[in-house]
Amino acid sequence: MGQVEATTQREIAADPEDVFDALADYSGTRPKLLPEHFSEYEVREGGDGKGTLVHWKLQATSKRVRDCLLDVDEPTDGQLVEKDRNSSMVTTWIVTPAGEKRARVTVTTTWQGAGGVGGFFERTFAPKGLGRIYDAMLANLAAHVEK
Repeated sequence: MGQVEATTQREIAADPEDVFDALADYSGTRPKLLPEHFSEYEVREGGDGKGTLVHWKLQATSKRVRDCLLDVDEPTDGQLVEKDRNSSMVTTWIVTPAGEKRARVTVTTTWQGAGGVGGFFERTFAPKGLGRIYDAMLANLAAHVEK
């Protein structure tokens, strides 16, 4: 078993606080940002950043579906951390200033991958697939907050 990591980044022409607020709004904005890979979205507790408990299914491939139940934390300004209760998966969203009324959003997901040949393929292909999913989500986020 080895750790698998997928990272995606995008600059968005909007105030970093507005971008962060949109990402942290699990009950209103977040479901609008999700591409077709997400289903059964449900906020179970909270709904705005830290203290939120949210559920979704993530279909990374036609055969691979993760049932995710995520605890949300905000350990520092501009950072959201989603820890899956059902696996070792942790997704960290970081929003930083990137110039005047511009934000850089970096999303990194890590998890403990499988061992052996299956683990090799997981480490090779899963980050690319997850990167495409989060690229789509970041494009939706940009469309939502850019003016």
